[in-house]
Amino acid sequence: MNLLQSRLAYKEEINFTGNEELLARVINEQKGRYIVETTTGPRSALVKGKMHYEAFSRMDYPAVGDWVILRDVATTDEVIIDEILPRYSKITRKVAGLKTDVQIVATNVTKVFIVVSAEEPLNARKLERYLAAVWDNGASPFIVFSKADLAENSEQIKQDAELIAFGVPVFLWSAETMDGKEEILEHIDTEDTIVLIGSSGVGKSTLINALLEADIQKTGAVRAEDKRGRHTTTHRELLLLPTGGVIIDTPGMRELQLWAEDDQSLSGSFNDISTLFEQCRFADCSHKTEPGCAVLSALENGTLENSRWQSYLKLQRELAYAERKQNARLASEEKKRWKKVTQKRKKDKY
Repeated sequence: MNLLQSRLAYKEEINFTGNEELLARVINEQKGRYIVETTTGPRSALVKGKMHYEAFSRMDYPAVGDWVILRDVATTDEVIIDEILPRYSKITRKVAGLKTDVQIVATNVTKVFIVVSAEEPLNARKLERYLAAVWDNGASPFIVFSKADLAENSEQIKQDAELIAFGVPVFLWSAETMDGKEEILEHIDTEDTIVLIGSSGVGKSTLINALLEADIQKTGAVRAEDKRGRHTTTHRELLLLPTGGVIIDTPGMRELQLWAEDDQSLSGSFNDISTLFEQCRFADCSHKTEPGCAVLSALENGTLENSRWQSYLKLQRELAYAERKQNARLASEEKKRWKKVTQKRKKDKY
């Protein structure tokens, strides 16, 4: 393992065996242009040629966190990204609005810190949505309550979150006193790629500055009237932690819609409900009218809150809808792909 790999949290799952001088990691992306870290330092990079020609969706393009192979590092111009190495995980979301495309937030991520303001009332449904998205994409979630010194009941908020997110580490952090910083750092290893997600204004950039021990990320005030930030982070960027590992900052997410191929992510976020499913008398129980349904029994005796059950059903419907849309999109892309291949064959023939 060379210095580049050790500094940028290279994991053996990448399984790269080629020329190390051509190996790089995407550390910044803005409007189709990239900055990659190489063995000789950062370089501007772009995609063109075969990769650009064969790309049919956002997923086919590089994203922050990707390990890539470059065409030629000897040139003084922008380097060309020739290939994206296999991703062992990725954080994705459906693009905001009505489009069915999927957007990559970051790739090759090991841990995701969900940052929530302790000043605001705990939104259990939103937290469940974040957890489902993280588990679905192959990373381990952690919850960080920022501005803990400004909340009157921060310990109670932490306990409530621990009940919602079974087994997920929950931290209280203060930018003023730095309480909680060391506890967070104890959960970051040298091979970790960390992503921070959360709404604008919750203090993601402030937390990153604290972990980096430098004022690298811009921070902004929160508007008093709606408690929203000024979107101080406008693009995704990978940064090196002085204690080892790397961290990726992301713009605040106003809309986070799940984009999954199955409901395994819900099993992680709602393992209490998954446990109830296993206790039902019938394996194909619909949890509506069947006798011996553990879910209905739990709803009746109050051990399962109806709001949590309704949240599960809502997210399950969203996943099913996203899967149908994704299948339609993939079919359309495959049709376009073959049309393009056919046109090329005809052109080559004549």
